[in-house]
Amino acid sequence: MRWAGTGGRPWWRAVAALVAGALPALAFPAPSLWWFAWVALVPWLLLLRSAPGGRRAAFEGWLGGAGFMLAVHHWLAPDLHVFVVPLAALLGLLWLPWGWLAHRMLSGGPGRALAAVAVVPSGWLMVELVRSWQELGGPWGLLGASQWQAAGALRLASVGGVWLLSLLVVAVNTAVVPLVAGARTRRTGLAGLIVCALAGLLVSRFAWTPEPYGTVRVGVVQPGVVNGVGGAGARFDREEELTRRLAGQDVDLAVWGESSVGTDLAAEPGLQRRLAALARETGAEVLVNVDARRSDRPGIHKSSVLVGPDGATGDRYDKMRLVPFGEYVPFRSALGWATSVGEAAGEDRRRGERPVVMEAGGTEGRPVLRFGPLVCFETAFPDMSRALVRQGAELLVAQSATSTFQQSWAPDQHASLGALRAAETGRSMVHATLTGVSAVYGPDGRRIGRPLGTEARTAAVYEVPLAAGTTPYVRLGPWPVYLALVVLAAYAGTEARAAVRASRRARRRPGTRGAS
Repeated sequence: MRWAGTGGRPWWRAVAALVAGALPALAFPAPSLWWFAWVALVPWLLLLRSAPGGRRAAFEGWLGGAGFMLAVHHWLAPDLHVFVVPLAALLGLLWLPWGWLAHRMLSGGPGRALAAVAVVPSGWLMVELVRSWQELGGPWGLLGASQWQAAGALRLASVGGVWLLSLLVVAVNTAVVPLVAGARTRRTGLAGLIVCALAGLLVSRFAWTPEPYGTVRVGVVQPGVVNGVGGAGARFDREEELTRRLAGQDVDLAVWGESSVGTDLAAEPGLQRRLAALARETGAEVLVNVDARRSDRPGIHKSSVLVGPDGATGDRYDKMRLVPFGEYVPFRSALGWATSVGEAAGEDRRRGERPVVMEAGGTEGRPVLRFGPLVCFETAFPDMSRALVRQGAELLVAQSATSTFQQSWAPDQHASLGALRAAETGRSMVHATLTGVSAVYGPDGRRIGRPLGTEARTAAVYEVPLAAGTTPYVRLGPWPVYLALVVLAAYAGTEARAAVRASRRARRRPGTRGAS
């Protein structure tokens, strides 16, 4: 049996590429084998190295990329059904040139294999950059995000963000390939690993250390799954009951999850009065999330709304980055049929226009707390939390809901992103959900207290540290991406010069057309 498109090679290479591409998914939650990420790409890279040509390697790069995207996003299948397969295949095309590049660099001599430690990770980072575009699904499953539990990696994230972690993880994988490929290339692989270690140590010298200056007490309200007729009202009732338990616990801010309120508060003054009563009873403003058609402008919005003792404070943030298919259908005129095969949005939600930094406290002797809200999917975007901190946010607050995916890896994967955003920005992050997993992370990215799993229906109070100072990542932005572009440009220039020299030598050979 032969596989079409593999140039007559056995079908097992195609299957091996799919499986090898899927392996890095084990480094993410729920398995969370973070250490595995440092070698998870090796089988795929060895396969690309052994390909009989660049075209085959590109084909196996595409298959591996499709396998990776399918494995990391497999929990979308209940919503997207069969559509998840062509979606993974489409996104897998981004790895097609990377497969060709990996083959060319790793199948050459020792010098080229050593250069691969810089070039191959740079190519991978370009793939991650392109697929981070919201219309292509956003930056969910960036390889560096698998390191959310590793203290050393989180320190590096304060310098170069998740982009630096992806670059280093792929570099180590690339260096391991010549180390295990054979005796002839082991020295090259060892040299590559030494270079990676020295680079990591050098960058770690610039890692940011939190400068604590106080704490705030944040109450996270997680009502659990509430379905059926009247679900929105029943959910509100349960959230109200749980929030009352925060009274007397000296809470500075109470946070509800995404879509915690199903009616626009301006159109339902009764709900607003109930929330104001909760703020008076607990002594803290309540941050809710309204998923409803607005009364003051057209369309459905997902909005973080802060409610104080006297009602809505006027602080409101409309979600800017929407979930493809879940909250809108990209290119609806062409892909609207997706609503008939899955649970894609029947009506596109409207986008917000700008990030908002809100203020809580400032009364009864409480200091003002400036915090930046994010809604669900937005925690995957490093630039959004960075922008909020640059605007003066002392705390990051994410409101989320993964009720559709309770029995999958999604809740754990989503909660883990808070660790990266906290470490990158040097600001604690509260990740509050309707149905779990809710979690809180300190300014160094380490988890604070116990997370609330998907089985929890409770209100929990966390003592959240505040830190001053600015991390290198907040100051400089995604500089590893620019570094990768420079590496790839240098590589392209080197290849172009080599091609020109080869062409000139060919013209000078006796018997060659144009030779004297």
